[in-house]
Amino acid sequence: MTVITLTTDFGLRDPFVGAMKGVILAINRRVHLVDLTHEVRPHDILEGALALEAAAGFFPPGTIHLAVVDPGVGTARRALGVNAGGQLFVGPDNGLFTFLFARPGWSAVSLEGAAYRLAEVSPTFHGRDVFAPAAAYLSLGVPLRRFGPEVGDPVTIAWPAARQEGDAVVGEVVHIDRFGNLATSIRAADLSPLGPDASLAVEVEGVVVSGLSAAYAERSAGALGAIVGSSSRLELFVRDGSARDRFGLGRGTRVTVRKRGGPA
Repeated sequence: MTVITLTTDFGLRDPFVGAMKGVILAINRRVHLVDLTHEVRPHDILEGALALEAAAGFFPPGTIHLAVVDPGVGTARRALGVNAGGQLFVGPDNGLFTFLFARPGWSAVSLEGAAYRLAEVSPTFHGRDVFAPAAAYLSLGVPLRRFGPEVGDPVTIAWPAARQEGDAVVGEVVHIDRFGNLATSIRAADLSPLGPDASLAVEVEGVVVSGLSAAYAERSAGALGAIVGSSSRLELFVRDGSARDRFGLGRGTRVTVRKRGGPA
């Protein structure tokens, strides 16, 4: 049974997600639908892309990822189908799949075939009328090439990454989870050249954290800590609290990591 994941900024108050699932099931009842998240911040393409990047690799080969964060719905922006890493991705061509295009071996098409969308397409709901049917037909084994012409120039967005500044690694906050933990653009691999976790100092907004924790509970209650989280990104957290609420930090906040005792 094919797995189809759904990632949107629709929330669950309105019937949008349910309608998409209804379209999929009307075409193919033998699918396993997984809600990745529907709480992406409205119109926030980067947040949607980060959610997909964090989770897609844990699904089996052949999984179809249906993602709709689409502030350009109804415009001339393309609808995209992507084959990458043995999985398929369906959604708007607006940078939502940027992380896929940094890797070799991907292919993409523009979803234009009338046979693989609903007969009437609303200019405000391509998630239901274009992307959900495409995902459903892909789950039936329709080859991606039949959906439309090849795309070699997909839209990408600026992707936050760590950089070297002297003896330090510098990045920024890229995501805030529901616990108020601040995930950054600094990955575990970026930290390796600096030495063991215990020898590092993490600075954010003038506050310095000495050493990386191996678990959230290593810090005392209410204390700020730093840890490499489950997505291999450096995170800032407050034990039993929220780093976002405690320090008023948000996305884009600069984060610096250096060896303890190194030059500031």
